[in-house]
Amino acid sequence: MESGSIPLADVPGGFDLQSTLESGQTFCWRREDGRAYETDDAHGGSAWYYTATEGEVVRVRHREGQLEWEATTDADGLLVERLRLDDDLPTIFEAVPDDPLVADARAAYPGMRLVDDPFFPCLVSFICSAQMRVSRIHGMQTALAREFGEAIEFDGETYHAFPTPERLAAATEAELRELGLGYRAPYVRRSAELAAAGEVDPADVRAKEYEDARDALQAFVGVGDKVADCVLLFSLDFLEAVPLDTWIRTAIEDHYPDCDRGSYAETSRAIREAFGGEYAGYAQTYAFHYLRSRY
Repeated sequence: MESGSIPLADVPGGFDLQSTLESGQTFCWRREDGRAYETDDAHGGSAWYYTATEGEVVRVRHREGQLEWEATTDADGLLVERLRLDDDLPTIFEAVPDDPLVADARAAYPGMRLVDDPFFPCLVSFICSAQMRVSRIHGMQTALAREFGEAIEFDGETYHAFPTPERLAAATEAELRELGLGYRAPYVRRSAELAAAGEVDPADVRAKEYEDARDALQAFVGVGDKVADCVLLFSLDFLEAVPLDTWIRTAIEDHYPDCDRGSYAETSRAIREAFGGEYAGYAQTYAFHYLRSRY
């Protein structure tokens, strides 16, 4: 076992572990005490969270100004990448217009960051997200990893990585339905087949202009504009993406009515401009978590 720590004083703008991992943007991390998404838990930041990926396990917690970690490998680089610890939050929010909703959200969750998740788990998570609470989505992804993912032994415990596209493509629709995926089961299975066949290359998508990239992701089954935007934002580094989910549409209705232009494409362009363009996805994620946590 390897271990280490990252001083949070060195992280530009600080870091809030709990809000980053429990804000509905990632379903690749688990909380070891099983209390993820319990909104009345004021001590979540000091809990251990873990992810299992590419044959490795990483556990992390916030303690006494440090981001402590234990892992099967040297995890400093992985944590910087996956938790975007090198994003300069003060500079990013200088580019976001002075906005009461976003300002309130930043005050409530200072140090919350976007994540940079692996492509396939992110894709499947958001295919499963339609008409689902974040806690249910989290449970589905946990079940998929438990049933179909690689088992990795670490520190006397067994962890499960998210399944490969090939493994999920081999699952039956009935098996996926038994895990609670419902009508999403055939979407997940068919998209896993497409991913396994390399029909859509994430590297090619990343190289496209934003709206072209959003269109390209819709080659996967069960992926529309909103799901594509989630994958672009939380996995492919398109920080301008603003998924128009229920909470952001509520924010548009209550705070930015001029941005409602009827179609997804036009409303998306308008709210991205209202949120500052280049880093609009950061403003979206803060607003989403703030509104979801209060209603």
